[in-house]
Amino acid sequence: MKPSIPKGTRDFTPYEVYLRNFVKEKIKLNFELFGFEPIETPSFEKIEVIGGEYGNDGEQLIFKILSNGKKLSKADLDSFNNQNYSKFANSISEKALRYDLTVPFSRYVVQHQNELTFPFKRYQVQTVWRADRPQYGRFQEFLQCDADIIGSNSLWQEIELCLLYDKIIKDLGLKGVSLRINNRKILYGFSKLLGFENRFNDFTIILDKLDKIKFEGVEKELIKQNFAKDKIQKIKEFILLEGTNKFKLERIKKAFEDSKISLEGLNEQNFIIDNLDEIGGLESIDLKFDLSLARGLSYYTGTIFELILPNFPDIGSIGGGGRYDNLTAKFGGKDLSGVGISLGFERVLMALHKFKLFPKGLNNRVQVLIANFGFKTSLICNSILKKLRAKGVNSEFYPDDSKLKKQLSYANSKKIEYVLLLGDEELKNEEFFLKNMNEGTQVCFKISQLESVVLSRLKK
Repeated sequence: MKPSIPKGTRDFTPYEVYLRNFVKEKIKLNFELFGFEPIETPSFEKIEVIGGEYGNDGEQLIFKILSNGKKLSKADLDSFNNQNYSKFANSISEKALRYDLTVPFSRYVVQHQNELTFPFKRYQVQTVWRADRPQYGRFQEFLQCDADIIGSNSLWQEIELCLLYDKIIKDLGLKGVSLRINNRKILYGFSKLLGFENRFNDFTIILDKLDKIKFEGVEKELIKQNFAKDKIQKIKEFILLEGTNKFKLERIKKAFEDSKISLEGLNEQNFIIDNLDEIGGLESIDLKFDLSLARGLSYYTGTIFELILPNFPDIGSIGGGGRYDNLTAKFGGKDLSGVGISLGFERVLMALHKFKLFPKGLNNRVQVLIANFGFKTSLICNSILKKLRAKGVNSEFYPDDSKLKKQLSYANSKKIEYVLLLGDEELKNEEFFLKNMNEGTQVCFKISQLESVVLSRLKK
């Protein structure tokens, strides 16, 4: 059998894992700096937990797990014969892989509500799966990094998340990042103004494609879905409106003088933008109100975010999130408002690679290799190895009594800076040689000096 992996998945080399761990730690440290606590949820959930939350397009991307044994006898063959494949799939599947981390988090909150202190601030760094068409920057298995606050309606939480994004982007060294911000209440007002309120989710899912297919493409899709062409034109001038955040919000406000829900959304946007300015604004991110931002996920009810890199348009968004007010009600819990953001970990990595922002030496983890000169010296070499590791020195003993050239080649290939040489003659004289692989030099020392010599070299 030819070894291969499924499309949309990847293997990671040791070097790639070092890079991934470096970025994960940066993100986790900032989550904790802002008071978020870690949780983890299962890789798969019951279908009734995650079903019905992602819109029609999202539902098609859920990886369902085939039931086994007698459970397959429940297969709805009539649905299959009538080509209702979605209903048929549900009849032979009781579980599905996570599509995102927000819906499982809402289930977690209700299930553990008596153990939690509200508002509850949690973060998760876990894998999710989507049966999407694999392409550049889009995978079927990928890591998400989420931070959510649940149990508070305060708009200061939105401000907190903007500042969190800003701190992470600053620490990663990314430049030219924009944070697009909008409000689903404003979009609902527009859909009502145009007579689309009964098809709000369909409207926002199509509008969310604006970046990819431009307004002309959005217009064609809306017409194809039987949205009135004359009404589509009314929204065009607002979607393509240029100017400052305040200018855009003032222009839009004039269109909604009689719409309570839309004015509420505009007031929320003004609160976030004004107060961010008052506390000094964002250092590394350009905050931009953008009416075209829709975020297709149907559970958003208020503020929505999208983090983008305009100087790397091929990658799409590198993060997003928003306010959701009724996810916990689905699980029988009291209606708790939540707001959260997510970082698209894989895309962030791609951006760091493109702009060469990784520090050097992230893969140079083994610092000292102890060469193997045979059985006589192996015991003392392993005793030395134990002492070095106790001092926090990443070190290893070459397992085979091979030619020294081969052992040095191994050290070179792994970019190990120092090789400790202790053969029969050195042992007899109670000394060792420390070879610097970068400089090609070696110096002789007494074994009694070993720990202090190695530690002093590694500090340089």
